[in-house]
Amino acid sequence: MVLPTPLQAFSSVPKADPPARQQTIIDGEKMTGAQALVRSLEDLGVQDVFGIPGGAILPVYDAINEHTGFRFVLTRHEQAAGHAAEGYAIATGRVGVCIVTSGPGATNVVTAIADANMDSVPLLVITGQVNVEAIGTDAFQEADIVGITYPVAKHSFLVTRAQDIPRVLAEAHYIAGSGRPGPVVVDVTKTAQRETMYYSWPQRMILPGYNPITKAHGHVLAEAAKLFAQAYRPVLYVGGGAARSDAGAQVKALAELTDAPIVTTLPARGLVSDRDPKVLGMPGMHGTIAATGAIQRSDLLVAIGARFDDRVTGDLDAFAPGAHVIHIDIDPAEIGKNRQPDVPIVGDVSTVLEDLIPEIARTQAIQGRQDRSSWWNQIEQWREKYPDTYTKPTDGSLAPQWVIEQISAQADEQTIWVSGVGQHQMWASQFIDFCNPHSWISSGGLGTMGYGLPAALGACVGSERDFEGKKPVWLIDGDGSFQMNSQELATVFLEHMPLKIAILNNSTLGMVRQWQTLFYQQHYSQTDLFDGDDVPEEDDVPNFVTLAQAYGCVGLRAHTKDEAVAAIKQANATHDRPVLIDFRVWKDAMVWPMVAAGSSNDEVVYMPGITPLKASGVTASISRN
Repeated sequence: MVLPTPLQAFSSVPKADPPARQQTIIDGEKMTGAQALVRSLEDLGVQDVFGIPGGAILPVYDAINEHTGFRFVLTRHEQAAGHAAEGYAIATGRVGVCIVTSGPGATNVVTAIADANMDSVPLLVITGQVNVEAIGTDAFQEADIVGITYPVAKHSFLVTRAQDIPRVLAEAHYIAGSGRPGPVVVDVTKTAQRETMYYSWPQRMILPGYNPITKAHGHVLAEAAKLFAQAYRPVLYVGGGAARSDAGAQVKALAELTDAPIVTTLPARGLVSDRDPKVLGMPGMHGTIAATGAIQRSDLLVAIGARFDDRVTGDLDAFAPGAHVIHIDIDPAEIGKNRQPDVPIVGDVSTVLEDLIPEIARTQAIQGRQDRSSWWNQIEQWREKYPDTYTKPTDGSLAPQWVIEQISAQADEQTIWVSGVGQHQMWASQFIDFCNPHSWISSGGLGTMGYGLPAALGACVGSERDFEGKKPVWLIDGDGSFQMNSQELATVFLEHMPLKIAILNNSTLGMVRQWQTLFYQQHYSQTDLFDGDDVPEEDDVPNFVTLAQAYGCVGLRAHTKDEAVAAIKQANATHDRPVLIDFRVWKDAMVWPMVAAGSSNDEVVYMPGITPLKASGVTASISRN
């Protein structure tokens, strides 16, 4: 028997039809449930799996051997297994898979499940569970993982019979990758793993009520085209849903057709190349002045796979106050959740745009296109006057922004960029030159420190699998974020991944320190990770160079610009093992621009004392009439 929880209202583009190997039909072969689980993953076309064994999942691991049709990557922590599966999924567009045990193994992976849920990342998380008769008895390593993950997963299953395993895995894999992607949990009792059953493939899925809408109704497309025809100051506000839908070409085509600027939220960076003149960068709390100003002064805001997140909107009531809104999203629950749209469009982003573009072209053929030259003049003034910039260090250390600029300048254009969470994440999003879609992997909605290294591991595995000659992978991390999962250095070394790791080491929790500087009267409570001013370098805690070397990696350190450039070159030239560079950066560096939490985006501070949108002479209360 299988006990599913109700499906949440999540619904993006189906990445692939379920059962990838439908031509393989095996009827009636007797095996254990554990063997059936492994066979089902093979028949689903799964190529790579991450995880750690444990007692309640041991029968499944016993069924994994040298003849298994997928590669298994043994991580050193269950949370890392989940994040590695996330990085793999974002880099490849496939469902990421991890297998962990019950109890603490399952609870350890909950953070990755919640992270994937916030960022719409397709995951299949298989957890072990105690025997059926032991459920509810507080047995050793028992945890109600279905109940625990109910609020943070797209769907959760409890499997108590071996015969249900192939069908449930087919359903889970399909749910994870279809509609709005997300994490699906399959909790498999040890009873089901040990039982014998008769295996057959493909499986008939039973998913009543789960019918993601991918194609928009024609009348809303016509309404959207009318709003474009009337707009003088349109903005394409592009979010992670567009990235998951692989809609970069469609977004670019829409921008060209309508002469509208593109702003991209954090997970959509690189969807359209930064070298495209229509791309203004990221809006919101740490966005560019051009992107934030364009949204605030727009008369038509086209939200494309975006959810009006608070880090983008600031004070929601003051967000784009003069704009009509078209909202395109595959998840109907997102439509009107934070901002009521004038034209709601439910559907897969790439599919909707494919249909919307010719509708707009037809409208333009009849009515012509608005002259938007004055709008672009305003945007270019913002870009010219307020480019990405930073304050130079006063203590002789490296500017972290400069370090990222140098890494970006020397990197291969096909590089996959990964970050942890903190100041370094914002600087990476600002100062890396993103050229390609699916080239940026970071924890957005949940903001999970410790995400970077395991996600980079997953990206490396995906790159090795998908791309001839591999795509280089660079991890930009902070010393605080990195230490939360630094044990995965063992995994990247033993898996022979030539990962390049840049640690922007300021010996503090930098983003927290920035807030303490700005909002807590410089009371630096519990943010200094190590005060090494009077300590020999070899006594640093940790000494990142010797830590890297202890795990078999190359460890380098850079204090000066010359040392930094040389270390980056060495990292790029090293292909047989991971390289970690400890960049000593300025402790008091800050992320600018900044909108204080809960404030209007019109209050954005470019640099201390400079508030461009307040000084522009254009008030926030533009009439929508």
